[in-house]
Amino acid sequence: MGPIPLQRDTVQRPGTATGAGRSPGPRPASRTSLPGIPLAPSAARRFVRAALAEWTGLGVPAAVGFSDRLADDAVTVTNELVTNAVVHAGTTVDLVLRLEEEGGDEPSAALVLEVTDHHPARPVGADEPGAAAGDPARTETEAPVGLPDPAEYGRGLQLVATLAESWGITYRTGLKTVWARLPVDGWSDPPAPPDRDALRRGLRAAEILAPAARRTERDDTVWDSRGAPAFLAEASDLLAGQLDEDLVAAIAGQLLVPRLADWCAIWLEAEGGGPGAEPRLARVWHSDETGTEPLRTALEREPLRLPAGVGSGPVPVPVPWPAHPAGEAPHPGGRDGAALAFRITAAGRALGTVLVGREGVARVPEAVASLIEDFVRRLGLAVGAARAYTRQATISRILQRGLLPSKVAEIPGVTSSLVYEPSDDGVVGGDFYDIFPCPGDRWCFVLGDVQGSGPEAAVVTGLARPWLRLLSREGFGVGEVLDRLNRLLLDDAMEAAEAAALMVAAAGGQQLHDGSQSRFLSLLYGEVVPLPGGGVRCTVASAGHPLPLLLCPDGSVRPAAEPQVLLGVVEDVAYESQTFDLAPGDTLLCVTDGVTERRSGPLMFDDGDGLARVLAGCAGLPADATADRIRRAVHEFAERPPDDDVALLVLHAD
Repeated sequence: MGPIPLQRDTVQRPGTATGAGRSPGPRPASRTSLPGIPLAPSAARRFVRAALAEWTGLGVPAAVGFSDRLADDAVTVTNELVTNAVVHAGTTVDLVLRLEEEGGDEPSAALVLEVTDHHPARPVGADEPGAAAGDPARTETEAPVGLPDPAEYGRGLQLVATLAESWGITYRTGLKTVWARLPVDGWSDPPAPPDRDALRRGLRAAEILAPAARRTERDDTVWDSRGAPAFLAEASDLLAGQLDEDLVAAIAGQLLVPRLADWCAIWLEAEGGGPGAEPRLARVWHSDETGTEPLRTALEREPLRLPAGVGSGPVPVPVPWPAHPAGEAPHPGGRDGAALAFRITAAGRALGTVLVGREGVARVPEAVASLIEDFVRRLGLAVGAARAYTRQATISRILQRGLLPSKVAEIPGVTSSLVYEPSDDGVVGGDFYDIFPCPGDRWCFVLGDVQGSGPEAAVVTGLARPWLRLLSREGFGVGEVLDRLNRLLLDDAMEAAEAAALMVAAAGGQQLHDGSQSRFLSLLYGEVVPLPGGGVRCTVASAGHPLPLLLCPDGSVRPAAEPQVLLGVVEDVAYESQTFDLAPGDTLLCVTDGVTERRSGPLMFDDGDGLARVLAGCAGLPADATADRIRRAVHEFAERPPDDDVALLVLHAD
C-alpha cells in the first residue's frame, strides 16, 4: 500500500499580528483526516513537517521561532497521539495543527496539536482524572489528565507530557480530542487587538466543550426561555453518551464552570455503601486554574454532607474556606461569595452531591439556581446509567473469563494462532473457541457463535463447551458429536439455561427476550490427527457456520466443508463431516460471522469472496502473520470499530 494522500486545509484566523509592520493578520491552522490504520502515524509525521515548512515559507511571524528541536518534538508528539488513537479507537483520525499567539508584557507563541478520534467510549492511555499540567487557556473546557502508569500503558503519553508545555483531553458528543501545546521559543510580538466576538458565545453544540483561547464571559441574561432548554438539551446529550461515572463528573464540571458558576465540586457516594461510607470527591473545577488546588485542599478537609431530608433543590451552604483577613487580597479559590449544594439522585437513591459557587456575590440568581437543579437531575440519570452499565460489564467480564479456556492445547505438527476480540459493548458475546486433546492421539478444535449476546448466550456457551469436550472424549466421530449436541440443545437442558440466564440478568439488570425463545448455535467443529510423514488429517463439520477455508502454498483457496443447518433448530438432522489432509505449508482458516459479515455501508467483508481474496495473499506466511493480516483487513474494511465479536483461528501445518 502506498503513502496515504494528504489533503491539507490551511485556515486563516483573525487577530494575529504578522509581518514586519506588525499589523493584524492571519493566524494559520492546518488540518487533515487520516484513516485509522497502521500507516496513519507516518502520514501524520509527514503532514506536520510539511505544515511547518509551509508556514515558514509564507513568512508567518512566529515561524522565526521554529527550530529543529520544535519540529522534532512536534513530530514525536503527533506520532504518539495518532498511534494511540489508531490503536485504541480504530476510527478516522482528525489532526489539527495551529499557532496560538499571546500578547501582553511578555508576548509568546505556541504550537498546538489536536488529535481527534470518533470513539469517545474508548479510553486514552491515561483517562483517569488527576492533576494536569496547566494551560490557563484551556482550563474552562478541557478534562485534566494525569500521567499514565508506564508499566501498564507504555511510555507514549509520558513522553507527550515531558515534551509538551501542557496537554489534556476534550470530550464532545461523538468525539474525543487529545491536545498538546508546545511553546515556540525565540519569538515575540506586540499584543493583537482583542477578539471581541470570542467574548460572547452562544449555546451551539460545537461550543459547549470547544477549546477557547479566552475565558468565556458569563451572561446570566442568556438563560431565558430559549437559552436554558438549549443548554439542558446539549448537556443531556453529552452526559448520556458516557458510560463511566468519573467521566460523567468531569464533563459536568466543564459544563457548569464558567457558564453557571466560578467553581464546582462533585462528590459521588460509594455504590452499595452504608450510612458510614465516605463520599468520594470525584471532580473539582475552577474557572481560574490556580484556584483548583486550593479549592480541592479546602474541600478534602471534610466531605460535604447534606441532611437526610433534603430533596433535589438548592441548599445554601457556607463557602468551604475561612474568610480572608481584611485588607489582604484573597488568592484564587479562596474568595468570598455564595455557594449552593444539590443532591444527585436517580430512581429515589442518593448518588452524590454537587457544590457550586460564585465569587464576589451575596447570592446565586434564582433562575441560575433553578437551571442548575435541572442540570443535576440529568447528571443523576447519567451517573445511574453509568453505574448500571458498570455492573453489567463487570458481570459480563466475569462470565466471559469463565466461558473461555484459560489456554489452548498445542497440536503436534501444527502451529495455531487465535484472535478473539469481543465487541466491548458491556455484555457477554456469543463467540467462543477451544482446542483440546482427546484419547487416541487426536486433537479437537471448536469455533462457535451463539445467537445473540448477554446472559442467555453466556449460559448456552457455558453448556456447549463442556458438552463438546465430553462427547469428543467419549470417542464419537465429528458428525456424531454434532448430532448429540443438537439434541441436547433441544431438550430440557435449555430450560435450565433459560432459568440460569434469568437469574444472571436479574443481578445485572439486563432485560431479556421472551424466555421461551430458542438459542441457536452455529458451530465449526474439527478433529486433527498427525500423519507419520508430516502434516495432519483433518475432519471437520460446519453447522450453520462460515465455512473454513483451505489455503495451499500456491495461493489457491477453497472451502474445506459443506454448509449444514444450525444447531438447536430442528431435531431430525444427521450431520456429516469432510476429511482432508493438511500437508506441510497448508493453512486452514476458521472464522465467525463477525469477520464475514463485517459491514461498511451496504457492503460486507465477504462479499465477492472477500475473505478468500485476503487469505490468498497470505500464502507462505506463518500462522501468526496470517491471523494478524486477516484481523487488520477486517478492521480496515470500515471506519467504525467492529460492532460484533471477531474470532478467527488459523492452523498451519509445519
